[in-house]
Amino acid sequence: MNDPITFLGFPTTLLELLSFVLSVATVLLNIRRNHWAWLFAIVSSAAYGIVFFRSRLYGDAGLQGVFILASIWGWSEWLRGSDKDNAAGAQAGAPAVSRLSARGWAWSLAGWAIGFALLSNFLGVYTDTDVPRIDAFLTAGSLLGTALTAKKKIENWHTWIVVDVLYVGLYVYKGLHLTAFLYAVFVVMALVGLRAWRAAATEPAVAA
Repeated sequence: MNDPITFLGFPTTLLELLSFVLSVATVLLNIRRNHWAWLFAIVSSAAYGIVFFRSRLYGDAGLQGVFILASIWGWSEWLRGSDKDNAAGAQAGAPAVSRLSARGWAWSLAGWAIGFALLSNFLGVYTDTDVPRIDAFLTAGSLLGTALTAKKKIENWHTWIVVDVLYVGLYVYKGLHLTAFLYAVFVVMALVGLRAWRAAATEPAVAA
């Protein structure tokens, strides 16, 4: 799985390619608000954890383990939300979405900043990563994005747009060119997701 191959003109490995495909499937299902997105997220996180560890992106590697736990929680949240929608007469599979309040924005940004500070210090002191600050910043942002996705907040897409744009540069620097391309695709998909969830916030939940 770690033998070098070429895909779409990018040098990669079979494991990175598998992670690529699973990640795209995850975002597509998230856009449609389909709870099976979390299953794909769990598998893709496990695969990418190995890829990132081999590239000395320890913050991202450790993040994948957190993603797996967060995905289990998110899956539960979406299923519980779908049950509530069902009770109100909507069909399961596409939980309702909402927006952050001003207070929610403040807590989210504060959490991102605190997470960055703690992770940056940890990575700089206890690992041999050569990119502790950007790794920490994007790891903290990804955790926030996952939490907002699980709570079905539209602002998860704003978070992912910022994170994904910066990840493109980081992965090019680390030589993970296929993953850099993937995150460029994620930027476009996040814009699509933002538009779709904005529309969904003013409409009843519908089947995915």
